[in-house]
Amino acid sequence: MAATAVSKKGGVEVAIVGSGFAGLCMAIKLRQAGCENFVILEKADRLGGTWRDNTYPGCACDIPSYLYSFSFEQNPRWTRMFAPWDEILAYLEHCATKYGIADKIRYGADVTEAAFDESTGQWTVTLNGTETLETQALVAGVGNLHQPKFPDLPGLDSFSGTAFHSSQWDHEHDLTGRRVAVIGTGASAIQFVPPVAEQAAQVDVYQRTAPWITPKPDRAIGPRERALHSRFPAGQRAIRDVIFWGLEARGLGFAASPKLMKGLELQARRHLRKQVTDPVLRAKLTPDYQIGCKRILISNDYYPALARDNVDLITTGIGRVTPTGVVTDDGVERECDTIVLGTGFEVSGNLTRISILGRDGVDLADSWKQNGIGAHLGIAVAGYPNLFLLVGPNTALGHSSMVFMIEAQVRYVMQALELLRRRDASAVEVREEAQERFVTAVQDDLDDTVWQSGCNSWYLDAQGRNSTIWPDLTVSYWRRTRRLDPTDFVVIH
Repeated sequence: MAATAVSKKGGVEVAIVGSGFAGLCMAIKLRQAGCENFVILEKADRLGGTWRDNTYPGCACDIPSYLYSFSFEQNPRWTRMFAPWDEILAYLEHCATKYGIADKIRYGADVTEAAFDESTGQWTVTLNGTETLETQALVAGVGNLHQPKFPDLPGLDSFSGTAFHSSQWDHEHDLTGRRVAVIGTGASAIQFVPPVAEQAAQVDVYQRTAPWITPKPDRAIGPRERALHSRFPAGQRAIRDVIFWGLEARGLGFAASPKLMKGLELQARRHLRKQVTDPVLRAKLTPDYQIGCKRILISNDYYPALARDNVDLITTGIGRVTPTGVVTDDGVERECDTIVLGTGFEVSGNLTRISILGRDGVDLADSWKQNGIGAHLGIAVAGYPNLFLLVGPNTALGHSSMVFMIEAQVRYVMQALELLRRRDASAVEVREEAQERFVTAVQDDLDDTVWQSGCNSWYLDAQGRNSTIWPDLTVSYWRRTRRLDPTDFVVIH
């Protein structure tokens, strides 16, 4: 895409929704290609997406830091192998400043609707329910892990104490000496339970399904090592490459043969046996599904936290919440003054909270509800010209870094925009048959994988179909998106 404007109708050439890794990567590549007429629409008052919103105690990445950065902007400042949230946020702010896109972000701009006008080839984007802007291309980089999912628990609204979701952590609420109920045992909970247990007088952890947990190979990255990374970036890149291929090898167990997961399961069982000596507690913490079917978690301090005298693991279902506590299905009420919801995020419905109206005014949410969630390469949707999704359907990972996937997707979107410019067109739209081919192939590939082995995970949509995970190695996705095939698209003049 060259400096020549794509849009012929006024407005901006590209509107990007979201300022996390996806939105910032898109903006950086646009600017590097000479495009200045774009805007990043951010609903909050600060960039960062997931890493702006999730600030709970212990919050950190579960992918090694070396790989959790843009390939074109390594970060020699990581202080740990698994970076804490504030360092990741600082990295994103650094990227926005270094690549000159900070002034392209419009804060407080919540996209409530986007409608495609077939007569102009433009999208009309509505902000905060009132203001509109015109754009030729719309890129949705809204991400998956920031729209909190609240459980449907009778009486939760009646609770007289303090209750909050882990992604909306109440830092003003001092947990010292408190009786805390933690609901949920997913990726967030296993990070915040240990520091909470050190502060609170009592912590009751309510577990519905035991997660598989493997050791966390974390360590500090000292000043000397950081100085070496800064001075010799090739060395840091070599470490990054080793980590990448190591994770790809692990990915074979997820995608190629679930039998290869046996070694990882043995490691997880050893980890549990070593850290939990109480056989009753250990039995409660032993998963009853194949490892990898749900997200595999990493932690060195979660199991020891559960073994503390002031922590109880409750596996009986929750019946209701009272003003002063939590009542389980067996009628037992446990008093608490604080409830922390570690209940995850609205993944499949996150994008469709925005009303996206394509051809004939068809809402994307209605289309996906009727036909199933899907997009060509997880990026382009038939019936929605000039709309591009980042971290779209079936592009999430169970084994490696989403930043790698985001870069592949952005490169593909840049080629679509270049096709638009080169053909002097008003719109490009993926052909329905190309999309159907891709979606069918992905679902076929998922059939024999560990993700379809029978557990109920957040990877599954309302229809029970896995519309979240990419069922192959990341390098295979990189190959698929490396060159856009113009015959997959209709070019509209």
